[in-house]
Amino acid sequence: MNQSFYIGAVGAQQQQRHMAVRGNNIANVNTYGFKAEKSRFEALMYRDMRGITKDLPAGVGTRMFMTSTDFNPGGVATTNRFTDYMIEGDGFFAVVDLATNDVTYTRSGGFSIAELEEDTGAVDENGDPIMETVQYLSDGEGRFVLSTEGGLIRVEDHESMLPVGIFDFNNYNGMEHVGDTKFRNIEKNGDLYIGTGRLVQGALELSNADLAEEVTKVIEAQRAYGMALRMVQVSDEIETTINGLRG
Repeated sequence: MNQSFYIGAVGAQQQQRHMAVRGNNIANVNTYGFKAEKSRFEALMYRDMRGITKDLPAGVGTRMFMTSTDFNPGGVATTNRFTDYMIEGDGFFAVVDLATNDVTYTRSGGFSIAELEEDTGAVDENGDPIMETVQYLSDGEGRFVLSTEGGLIRVEDHESMLPVGIFDFNNYNGMEHVGDTKFRNIEKNGDLYIGTGRLVQGALELSNADLAEEVTKVIEAQRAYGMALRMVQVSDEIETTINGLRG
């Protein structure tokens, strides 16, 4: 089979993946705390690529081998809501799922209040425990915000600043993207420590996705996709012509 056929087919498939990354960035241009992803490509000059039925031979174009996250800060949106927070500088907010104890990290500080039923330690006349409803700071998606000490943040005063924790890592490379705005750390990110960023109440961090850049990259990917498909078409025409000459 003509090598150019493989180059065109691989190129079209990889540009589809590239457009999906850029499309997700565009979809989250107005998502608070969103961090844009960038596609990273490598040449297949010295590496085989797993195909549907067999490995494609080395030298068949390029592939998107990973995406990297741009952790540069976004702009500032003032909301004046007492449950909204942003970090000025480095660091993340930490939120925990009480059902699984899974902790994830985010720059999106659009928090809300969630209620939990807690045992007061007292019992009623029938010997049943007396429960009370307690308000805690939540991310609005079933997870609870952690304080600097690592505990849940009880909300008793709806005006003063809450002790929202800021946490950080030495290295952000490879952090796992969970949903649109949350991240999960991996081993190479290093140990968790208290962040040096400054907590700001009544404001949110905007998405750092640049719409102009993303649209430009989508147009580039669309044109590259069209050229790759054209290469497949021409390769097919060449093979058809050669097979016709053999007859």
